[in-house]
This record gives sequence, C-alpha cells and structure tokens, in this order.
Amino acid sequence: MSVDSQAVLPYEHLIIDGSTKPGIREYLENNPQPPYRRWICERDNGIADAFNKGIRNSTGEITLLLNSGDQLYDGTVTQRVMELFEKEPELQWVHGKLQMMRGGIWVIVGKPFDKTRLYRGMRGVFHPTMYVRRVVYERNGFFDTTVKMAMDYDFLCRIANEKNAFIDYPLATFDPTGVSTTKYLDAMNESYAVYRKHYGYSWKQTLWGWRLSILHHLLESKVGKLLYKIKVKLKMENV
Repeated sequence: MSVDSQAVLPYEHLIIDGSTKPGIREYLENNPQPPYRRWICERDNGIADAFNKGIRNSTGEITLLLNSGDQLYDGTVTQRVMELFEKEPELQWVHGKLQMMRGGIWVIVGKPFDKTRLYRGMRGVFHPTMYVRRVVYERNGFFDTTVKMAMDYDFLCRIANEKNAFIDYPLATFDPTGVSTTKYLDAMNESYAVYRKHYGYSWKQTLWGWRLSILHHLLESKVGKLLYKIKVKLKMENV
C-alpha cells in the first residue's frame, strides 16, 4: 500500500469502505494494520458522501482524498507536502502533478491552479494530489452529494480564492479504470453544468467543451494515439 511506504508516515489513514461485500473488512480485521489506520465499513450514497464521511471522521489538520485505485506516486510525497505547509503556514491547500494514462500511454501532467481558467474544468488540478486544510471545508462546505462525478470540480470552484500552491512533482498515480475516465464525456458535461451554476454561461467554456470532446474522440482512434505519442516525445503533454 502506497500510504505505508512513505518516508514520513501519515498522522492517520482512514479507509472508507462502501462495498456490499465483506472482503475489505475481513482483510483489515484479520491482518496486522499500522496504528494510524482506521476504517469504516458501511454503505454510502455515492462518492461525494464517502468523501464527506472521510473528512468528518478524520482528526488531522490536513486531508487528502485518495480513491481506492489511486496511489501516492512514491515514498517522498507526504514529506514534500508537509515541508511546504510548514514553510508557508498561510497556505490553505496545495496540489501537484499526476501520473495518468492518456492516449494509451502513461504521462505526467499538472500545472499551477489558475482561477481565471476554471471554465476549462479540472484542467491541471487533480483531486488525488489535493491536500486541503480542514478549515477550508468548514468555510466553504463539504462535497455536494447531488453531484455524482464532478463533485471535486464543484468544490474547486468554491475554494478558488483560498491561498494555494503547486508542487512541481507527481504526487499520485491515477487509476485509469475510475468513473471519471470510463465516463469521461458525462463527467465533462456535469463539470460544465457545475461551472454555470457558480459563474453563469461562458462562451469560452462552450468552445473549450467542443475542443475537449473532439480531442477525446480523436484519442480513441489509432491516428489520435499516434499523434499524442508524438506530442509526448516533444514534451508537450502538459500543454
């Protein structure tokens, strides 16, 4: 487990298991676990509900939400994050780069958050790399349980003015079988509905949505995958 391989171990690791099958609970109960690990095994009402349950039951000052298939990139992640928060105590949340599958190959992407480009969705910001102070949730609210896939983007829209920083290093590896990948267009459309809820209609958002839809379909083709490999070789995957 990537959490246990950290050079600086976490204050706590809370597992939220909403599965209807007993396998996870049985494994946790029947195998030795580190003292910082706790778990809650019960049904939930979707991803946002599970996120909220984790935050409300945690006791640490800074939280990370890591889906079951995602992993911390390497053993230096928590140390890098802690050092930045200690160096700049006024920071309310930080994020970093992400390793993910795109166009059939693994790439590392991510760039500093720019609230003027929120119309682009979670472009450059990924929730498996977001470390957020608990007080940020208290000020801005928890995850909206009525949003099924873009709950992280909805939250990002609400914390856009909170002081943040970017770590120019991959902090997590993203599971390519997650719902935001397998239902990419549905997640994208929900994200744009979220943006309009907060900021109203934007022609920039409409044009960007068309662009992403075209690129998504292109990347599913052999020609698109080849073009993307060329783009990666030119070190333009983060553009």
